[in-house]
Amino acid sequence: MAPGCVTALSSRPGVTVAMRQKPPILDDRQGQRPIATGRKCVPPYPIRKIRELVMLALNPARIRLPLSRNRRKPVDIVYANSDRPPTPALMALGGQHAVMAIALSTYALAAAKLGGLSVTDTQTFLSYSLLAMAVATFLQSWGGRFGAGALIVHIPGPIMVPFVTVMLHEYGAGGMLMLGLATGIPAMGLSRLIPHLRALFPPTVLGVIVCMGGFSLIQGAARQSLGLNEAYTIDPLSALIAGATLTVIVALSVWGNRTMKLFGLASGIIVGVIVAAFCGRLTGMELFATAPIVALPSLPTPVFAIDPGLLVVVVVVGLLGQFDTFASTVIVDRMDDADWHRPDMKTAGGGVMANGIGNIVAGIVGGMPNGASSANIGLAHATRSTSRWIGLTAALIIAVVSLLPQATLALTLIPTPVIGAIQVYAAAFLMVSGLELATSRAIDSRSIFMIGISLFVGLCVMLIPQLAESVPVSFRHFLGSGFVMAGIIAILLNLLFRIGTSIVAQQSLAEEDDVITAINEFIEKQGGKWAARREVVSRASLAAIETTELILVSGQGRRPTAIRARFDELNFDVEILHSGPPLVLGGMTAPEVSDWLDADEDAVQNAMANVSMVLVQRLADRVRPGTRDGSASILLHFDH
Repeated sequence: MAPGCVTALSSRPGVTVAMRQKPPILDDRQGQRPIATGRKCVPPYPIRKIRELVMLALNPARIRLPLSRNRRKPVDIVYANSDRPPTPALMALGGQHAVMAIALSTYALAAAKLGGLSVTDTQTFLSYSLLAMAVATFLQSWGGRFGAGALIVHIPGPIMVPFVTVMLHEYGAGGMLMLGLATGIPAMGLSRLIPHLRALFPPTVLGVIVCMGGFSLIQGAARQSLGLNEAYTIDPLSALIAGATLTVIVALSVWGNRTMKLFGLASGIIVGVIVAAFCGRLTGMELFATAPIVALPSLPTPVFAIDPGLLVVVVVVGLLGQFDTFASTVIVDRMDDADWHRPDMKTAGGGVMANGIGNIVAGIVGGMPNGASSANIGLAHATRSTSRWIGLTAALIIAVVSLLPQATLALTLIPTPVIGAIQVYAAAFLMVSGLELATSRAIDSRSIFMIGISLFVGLCVMLIPQLAESVPVSFRHFLGSGFVMAGIIAILLNLLFRIGTSIVAQQSLAEEDDVITAINEFIEKQGGKWAARREVVSRASLAAIETTELILVSGQGRRPTAIRARFDELNFDVEILHSGPPLVLGGMTAPEVSDWLDADEDAVQNAMANVSMVLVQRLADRVRPGTRDGSASILLHFDH
């Protein structure tokens, strides 16, 4: 049927027949607007889209998120990636993430204070930083071409505080434009390359980065939760407030029912604020008298004459900061998929793209560049909810709060020990998750040195900050970051240790060898070299042993002569070459035990061969007998 109009004709009452009509006559004076012709016409595309947006705004339940890859929901997750929680739970969960993100916007407040902004300019700077956070969070949660399609909430990037401070002090809020472009445009370019950089980011490297992300939270979490001063003296009241907050969060996360786990963080914050009020630590209430209810801040005048040397350093540091975004997408994806095997590079690229766009928006409006929040990932783990709808709700709340100075003020007045307790939880979660991710693959001496040396360098820089004072000032900002240095060393060592490691390996099996032991050691050794998944290596070893047993009991002069293995990130193949004719594999029917009782020796041998055959076909994803180089062989394929 031609687009545009249909005419209802009928030869019988109650029967309507749609007939093809000519397109409506167009009035040149009205552009593409059709003239009324007495027929039912479809509005032009722009009008249809506007009408769809209005209907979606009036009925959010009709919103359909972009499709994401198929995932199997873990048993401990309440609301998974594409699940839409009920409205009350959605608002509460989104509110918790928004409160967490806004409370951690103190990085922007610290940069504004160090940069010498006035009270009014600081309020404007914070409002626009929140708006940029909302944009990046929305893109991450929405997914599609410009986001990860995961619950990733953004906060002002801690790694950018020194550069934002210099920029504000030297150029004012107008200098944020060039800072945002210097961090955003390279990130967007990097996002297009990430799908092709799988070799740089195996799970062992990402595990180191995630683990160091947890370590990087320790110092701030300890200072805030214990109230440490310059002399490292513990403040008992701060420790009490943080202890009460952390106790409630952990208790509800461990022993609470489903509803309690969803609202564990909110409950911990409420308890912490109440304890702080009783201890006289809830301060700043008088500021509400001077803060307006609603404010629409004005855009700053851009400043383009920025020191090129500073911009070069900002570009490098901004790219290194994408380690955090990359690792955050991997951790959330791993939490959300019970069958997770490897990083989804497309998802990671979308996460970096959303971060880049968020930084550009921050620069345009005069806010601070942002990055993925590790504390919010810990919150997602605590609430057992990774739904993208929660991220969209949090983004909406953050955007609204950015225009409400009193709401912003209230959330930034949350006592420091309460924020410290939340960061303690996040640090614990990230450290354990990173170590689990790093050791999820088979470990050999290469992996041991890569993980160990990377963590050693990162912790050295973190624990001994004086090490960075001997390098030029322009390099001091990123060479002085333990998180960045650990990531760089992990990537370089991973590339170095790949030298001399072939994707194909083969070993001959002599008659005097203990073939079972030799095959097991060969597969374990190669699995460690290739950093293959432990579960796949174990399954391949068992299947190869059973295949060897099958070859030995099958007769006709068959004996294993060599074993060959091949690996890439998606496949693990083990091929056993043997003498004698190729095997013919039967069906997958296990013999009955009762049939063995009165059987002769040949029948027992056949039954044992059948058992091995069944085990091999169940352990391997695909079994294919054949020949290679004139020798019979059995190929065992395992999806990796």
